[in-house]
Amino acid sequence: MRTIHLSLVLLAVGPTSAAAQRPADLDRASGQDLYLATCANCHGADGTGLDRALVGFEEALPDFTDCRFASREPAADWVAIAHQGGPIRGFSQMMPAFGGALTEEQLGRVVDYVKSLCTDHAWPRGELNLPRAMFTEKAFPEDEWVIEADAALEGDAEFSTAFVYEKRFGPRAQLEAKIPYTVKRLSDAAHDGFVGGLGDVALGMKYAFHHDYASGTIASLSGEVALPTGDEAKGIGADGAKLEGFLSFGKIVAADGFLQAQAGVETGLYDGGEAEGFARLVLGRTWTSGPWGRSWTPMVEVLAVRELEGGSVVLDLVPQMQISLNTRQHVLFNVGVLVPTTQREGRSLRLVTYLLLDWFDGGFFEGW
Repeated sequence: MRTIHLSLVLLAVGPTSAAAQRPADLDRASGQDLYLATCANCHGADGTGLDRALVGFEEALPDFTDCRFASREPAADWVAIAHQGGPIRGFSQMMPAFGGALTEEQLGRVVDYVKSLCTDHAWPRGELNLPRAMFTEKAFPEDEWVIEADAALEGDAEFSTAFVYEKRFGPRAQLEAKIPYTVKRLSDAAHDGFVGGLGDVALGMKYAFHHDYASGTIASLSGEVALPTGDEAKGIGADGAKLEGFLSFGKIVAADGFLQAQAGVETGLYDGGEAEGFARLVLGRTWTSGPWGRSWTPMVEVLAVRELEGGSVVLDLVPQMQISLNTRQHVLFNVGVLVPTTQREGRSLRLVTYLLLDWFDGGFFEGW
């Protein structure tokens, strides 16, 4: 039955090239042999994709040798599309489903071969692009925009939001800009009521100096400068610029779990500016609705900060849940609560959230 299905698929996608001969034993066939028999008729024997005039449909075919494209997504997403067809991830129905012809294990071999067509190993594998936590900077370089928001759940009313733009350059580097805005209630000699304004705009750069798919680890070094664009008199911004440097680390653990960590130092570049060290840790795991459906990622984040000259450690816990909103899974929503656990006086329980678009995978309204 499997052989009949495979033959039907080959007839459906186009004429078989001389190189694309059906393997006699699918269970022992290499990923390359399976690729040539089932994929090369559209994607080309070399993985660069045939011309649209030859395949007979309008959609441009991807170039599997282009590491900028081929390295980004985890192999599991590629297996999902090969098994179920393009619509399972919001792509064209011209990508057929091979689930009736090949098993998941066999498709996994095909995807492993396709991934090998990217020969520049400077590009981290998509499996190392771990879920984004609320506060801990991940090590993987990304193309994203994020809208962050948080609100005080106790004490004086306060609401903050920020727009974050991240742009990847080459295999390892990323530039980032963050523009915050805050509205809060003040009752002092100068203000009585709600005030609002732009916060301190931050510019940063990240470089992933280590990644190893075999061990499931990735590490990056980042630097960031916060410009004094806020109003310190309103409590929205610092007295001057701040400089921050930190190390980020990610590790895949068993059963779709992960660990991420960040540690660094921030110092004020102005008279009276204090220096503080900080550390952040995230533990989480991803579940899916069925084998190919929506992803759910609960995480627990631990935040610690301490002034370098005296002072004690301030700790916060942030339980949270990230959810993929659309079929393509490039629009994500995260919601959690920041819980002060030490030095709680004057520090509020806060609702924290973000909406994220991985814009390299398409626009906000695509893939639903």
